Amino acid sequence: MKALIALTSVVSFLMVTLPGPLYQYAGVNLGTAFTLIRSGVYVGGAALILIILQVLLKRKSVNWGSTTLFAILALVAVAMPLSMASKASTVPPIHDITTHVTNPPEFVAIAPLRKDAPNPITYEGGEVTRQQLDAYPEIKTQRLPQPINEVYMAAEKAIESLGWERVSAGEQPDTLEATDTTTWFGFKDDVVIRLTAQGDDTLVDMRSKSRVGRSDLGKNAERINQFFAELRVQLGYR
Repeated sequence: MKALIALTSVVSFLMVTLPGPLYQYAGVNLGTAFTLIRSGVYVGGAALILIILQVLLKRKSVNWGSTTLFAILALVAVAMPLSMASKASTVPPIHDITTHVTNPPEFVAIAPLRKDAPNPITYEGGEVTRQQLDAYPEIKTQRLPQPINEVYMAAEKAIESLGWERVSAGEQPDTLEATDTTTWFGFKDDVVIRLTAQGDDTLVDMRSKSRVGRSDLGKNAERINQFFAELRVQLGYR
């Protein structure tokens, strides 16, 4: 039983953690990667059942050090996907979030990079807009009491601080475009930030959109909030 516990625990852990790097670096397709993760949950569950049986039936001969390690591996294999599924159930199945749903910022410099992406650059609106407004009412145009040139420079610094890859090079006036690459799967999500002068103030609009996937698990809304928080830091807000 000890060997079976070791095998199922390690295999389940690898089935859940390796699909991201395999998709990102080895060309494994996304469907296969997600199938491995789902299967890893069942293998991890089997490992946990075996561990419980071992503790109940052979308590005196249990090696607590190795058993604890294998239990941790199996728990990770089960908990990670279930956590993702739980998150997915709490957010709308959309992947295009913007502060201005009637006039969203447009991707221009990034457009050629998305030509083969499953998710097009166009803003769908309609039901997507309704779901966003219901789920993320805080995502809206930000009005800042600084002139546009000051906000633009702060936005550039915020993009750099957040580790996003700057894409735009003056394609649109007072607009910045960048790409954020996720760590695990290497998914590329694109952002566009549009600044508009209004008197002495500056209106800041932003859009964040995933290149692949139906649901973003709330990542795009999170990214917009993260950017605005960092922008305020760069502007000297406390």
